[in-house]
Amino acid sequence: MTKPAIAATVDAVDPAWMTAVLRGSGALPTGTVTALDVKPVGNGLVGDSYRFTLTCDGAPASAPASVVGKFAAADAGSRATGAAFNLYGREVGFYREVASTVGIITPKTHFAEIDPETSAFTLIFEDFGPARAGDQLTGCSIEDARTAMLEAAALHAPRWNDPSLKDIAWLASGADMFPAIIAALPGIITAFKARYDGVLADEHMALVERLPEIMPLFQSVAEGPFTVQHGDFRLDNILFDIQGGGRRMGTLDWQTLAIGHGLTDVTYFISAGISPELRRQHERELITLYHDELRRLGVSDYSADDCWTDYRRMAVHGVFMGVFSAIAVERTERGDALFLTMTRGACAQALDHDTFALWTA
Repeated sequence: MTKPAIAATVDAVDPAWMTAVLRGSGALPTGTVTALDVKPVGNGLVGDSYRFTLTCDGAPASAPASVVGKFAAADAGSRATGAAFNLYGREVGFYREVASTVGIITPKTHFAEIDPETSAFTLIFEDFGPARAGDQLTGCSIEDARTAMLEAAALHAPRWNDPSLKDIAWLASGADMFPAIIAALPGIITAFKARYDGVLADEHMALVERLPEIMPLFQSVAEGPFTVQHGDFRLDNILFDIQGGGRRMGTLDWQTLAIGHGLTDVTYFISAGISPELRRQHERELITLYHDELRRLGVSDYSADDCWTDYRRMAVHGVFMGVFSAIAVERTERGDALFLTMTRGACAQALDHDTFALWTA
């Protein structure tokens, strides 16, 4: 069967197209898809996701009852952000080239293609439902946070200080975007302040205003371990107790994949996922759990003290992500609440650990 073309939008997916995709992945060796029930899922900011419940004729019992599809955002501004920063290309690249080399639980992919000229892309992958969705606005329990630390280590340990990562051109090219991000920061912060001044605490806004000073240091740092970094490792991109509790957690939305410090993911998850009060009580425990899991998975050249120091330093990322994301994507009521929650949590974390002083000392 001929490989199907990219479905630029969900409306381009019909039963014949889905049959060709699943036939190509081996998930539907016999039979055909005869009907699709399509419903939106998730809270993606730069991509739109849908669950396809399948009606099949002549399919084996092993054929999937449903799959999930992801496409470029319908909102023009969000789609432009995804294209400008190659977010779509990174996610497709992750599923095609990187996912099988790391230990974190991610969905099996049936189709992963992108048109580099238009940035239209299609991902069709395994449905992790039924599952318990993470929710950035309500936060998570410490038990869920412990699970996330184990999964973060499963992502980072297999490619820890792996020089071959830098041979993946589209992955290594992420650093090429740093100058544009730095140049855009003053305008982004101006827009952020216009939107949230008087809503965000003064001490937090003062950190936001220092990002143009700190981010060049943060993004140019060369020392320390490097690995595969999710970049947006937070609750809205995570499902717990996936496939009816068969597996502990699944991680989605790999658009910000990069080469960098693993502690960036860990610090960001903790600041964005649990309240400052719970974080202060449990962050040492969570970092110790992550470090112990790294060691169990074979990382032997990274001390517990260095891990804790990097945890404190990487809080910059959460502040940046809250501010940058708020201005880069379509504005919604949930988005405002989300980005304020993320920024407040990251700023509180950075203030508690004197993070910015660690970069300017």
